[in-house]
Amino acid sequence: MPLLILIMDIQTATPLVALVAVTAEIVLLFRYRQHIGFRTVWRLSAASLIGIPLGVIGLSKIDSTIILTGLGVVITGYALYALFNLRLPKVEHPRWAFGFGFVAGLLSGAYNTSGPPVVIYGNCRRWQPQEFKANLQGFFLLNSFMVITSHTLTGHFTAEVVHYYFMALPAVIAALVTGLYLDRFINPQWFRKLILVLLVFLGLRLIL
Repeated sequence: MPLLILIMDIQTATPLVALVAVTAEIVLLFRYRQHIGFRTVWRLSAASLIGIPLGVIGLSKIDSTIILTGLGVVITGYALYALFNLRLPKVEHPRWAFGFGFVAGLLSGAYNTSGPPVVIYGNCRRWQPQEFKANLQGFFLLNSFMVITSHTLTGHFTAEVVHYYFMALPAVIAALVTGLYLDRFINPQWFRKLILVLLVFLGLRLIL
């Protein structure tokens, strides 16, 4: 998302990334099908369902400069949070999921960046690594289909967006195949830090 908006407007990039994301998640669903979890994330998904249409509407109603700055703040804030391994207070009650899910829905509809609130919620709930994999896969799958539906109903899937999607599809498939193959050779901690540092620079560029 932060890379695409360097070469196209955010109103085109957001629905395009939504299409790319759901394509990738269908492939990953098959790869990690034994780790899909829906029971724990239903509150997140239900609240996200309310937030997504508001984010999608905001995408076309709010000045793009404000939207881009907001995206930069979200990306930079999350990347710094993850880089410094900040440990937030433990959240005991699962009802907190409704608040985090609503924020994730807003960010997903406007920016396709629903991950930060859900990851922070999982950390506050002290999810174990296997729980993270299961719950995130379940949430992102449901969330992507809700985002696709909202963009369809608001007419954001223009001929230009569909054209770019089919242009990108061969590269997306090639990248997925390559990534799944290289997964066994790459140190996940090193890779994670590299991506987070890149996100800090991209986020700051959007803010400034």
